[in-house]
Amino acid sequence: MATVFLFLGDVGGSELMVILLVVLVFFGAKRIPELARGLGKGIREFKDATNGIKNEIENTVEKDRKEQL
Repeated sequence: MATVFLFLGDVGGSELMVILLVVLVFFGAKRIPELARGLGKGIREFKDATNGIKNEIENTVEKDRKEQL
């Protein structure tokens, strides 16, 4: 779990609690699930796009190998 927050530097548990409290006050309890849902959809779309590009590259490499034989 520490590697997930590595980009935050030396932020401890109390600092994270303050950040979460500020987010809760700023956005409100009703908006946080909406924000999380939107973030999840964005991450899923990004992963799908990267997988699509990866598959295209692998298919091209396989096609080139078959043509060389």
